[in-house]
Amino acid sequence: MSGGDPSSNPRLRAAIDKALSNNMTKDAVERAIKRGTGALEGVTYEEIRYEGYGPGGIAVMVDCMTENRNRTVAEVRYVLNKCGGNLGTDGSVAYLFEKVGQLSFPIGSDEDYIMEIALEAGAQDVIRNEDNSIDVLTAPDNFYTIKEAMAKAKLIPGQAEITMRATTNTALNLETAQKMLRLLDLLEELDDVQQVYSNADISDEIMTQLA
Repeated sequence: MSGGDPSSNPRLRAAIDKALSNNMTKDAVERAIKRGTGALEGVTYEEIRYEGYGPGGIAVMVDCMTENRNRTVAEVRYVLNKCGGNLGTDGSVAYLFEKVGQLSFPIGSDEDYIMEIALEAGAQDVIRNEDNSIDVLTAPDNFYTIKEAMAKAKLIPGQAEITMRATTNTALNLETAQKMLRLLDLLEELDDVQQVYSNADISDEIMTQLA
């Protein structure tokens, strides 16, 4: 990866926004920028996506940034196997996801107003979730344009990111949900892992039992 202004890289900019919203320190964010732009002297990082399956055959994709792909694949494989899943081949689950910009608004938000502003700005879709929260979906290239249009209309999302959204979700029972959440936690703890995606659908009822 070549260096440069992180703000010109939508993916990196979204990652920085997400890190700051999660209270990551600015020093940690700066280290992430250097890592992401290849600015750490003497170290060459590459982005790798691993695909596989979690417990119950749930589709899982893991985005990593590493200077040692042998170490990283071994760690990802170990966690998947430990939690009842397995590593797949390239393309084995990617077709179940689409790359989108996603702006999420909390329960109680004005759906009609959000829809009006979002669609006028060029959003692809506005979705009301089962818990009555609202997601605005955008093409990745239009993500910041639409985010800024929403902000001008005083609509500030609780979370905004460029992500891989599952096109079809799989509902989990209590036992499988427990295993899946453990898998996600262990993957996210790996140093090289940047993001984890799955098509797991855990209902509010099941989440209440897990709390």
